[in-house]
Amino acid sequence: MGTLLLLLVIIAGGAAFYIWNAMQPVQPKTQPVAFTVVKGTGTSAIADTLEQKGLIRNALVFKAYVKFKQQGNALQAGNYEAQPGATFDQLIAKLSAGDVVREEMIRFTIPEGFTIRQMADKLQKEGLADRKQFLELANDPSAFDVPLVRDIPKQAGLRYALEGYLFPETYELKKGSTTKDMIQAMLEQTQKRLNTIPGLDAKLKQRSETLHQLLTVASLVEREVVVDHERPVVAGVIYNRLKQDKKLEIDATIQYMLDKQKERLYYKDLAADNPFNTYLHQGLPPGPIASPSLKSVEAALQPATTDYLFYVTKKDGTHEHLFAATYKEHLHNIRLSNRNTK
Repeated sequence: MGTLLLLLVIIAGGAAFYIWNAMQPVQPKTQPVAFTVVKGTGTSAIADTLEQKGLIRNALVFKAYVKFKQQGNALQAGNYEAQPGATFDQLIAKLSAGDVVREEMIRFTIPEGFTIRQMADKLQKEGLADRKQFLELANDPSAFDVPLVRDIPKQAGLRYALEGYLFPETYELKKGSTTKDMIQAMLEQTQKRLNTIPGLDAKLKQRSETLHQLLTVASLVEREVVVDHERPVVAGVIYNRLKQDKKLEIDATIQYMLDKQKERLYYKDLAADNPFNTYLHQGLPPGPIASPSLKSVEAALQPATTDYLFYVTKKDGTHEHLFAATYKEHLHNIRLSNRNTK
């Protein structure tokens, strides 16, 4: 009897030593070891991976320890790095927290009111995209899987089909993202922002206005206005002129036609035969002339109710405008504005 008890003690002690030894960290190393946990991978497979990578001594003991700690369902998928010499608890904590390796990212900003060409130039200058490919993709909405692009009209006169549809924002994408990936992200952001506007579709239907027309008006507001409180007022002027069949005569549409922005427009610029020339053609231009901010979109959707038909910059450094309901008042405002330049 005594011999059997001694044997059992020896076996138990040996098992305990085996488990204790299996739980000891592996030999520490300075170089971290990378490993991946695929989504849906079970604890057993994770343990096998850790053993194969030399991060633990025994997969079976690690699995039993995770079960004992009731952490099996907490382990998250992802790409990880761990230091050889880490304890079971440290490895479990990393996997439970989803402490994955942060991928290298690229970061770029698209300012409000930027055109497709300005975006292409900026991204190429920053070494992030190919300008030619960007411009080609900007005329190929079918290349992108976003509901937003399905309603872009196929009409003559559009310079770039995606003009006005790429949201101005700061983006972070994985390093190595393609030009197409960047445009896809911008389109998705536009879709996301438009989805935050309550009852957008119903409001457009009530106004008998398409999303394309709304974004066109919003882009005009974006390029004409600096001070936020004036956005709905300028939107109201645009709609008032459209209702009265007056030409919009918006300088920003002329600037859009030109390859380079001019500090001052001349009569020959206003006479150029181009579908975006709102001095020559009535109604809205064929499409947006820039990427509008959400504030401009909301202003175009809910314009201020006024009888204004004209506006002119104050030229006093405030970036504000003087508004008028009649041409006579407008001429008076022009004279006031010109005095500020003296």
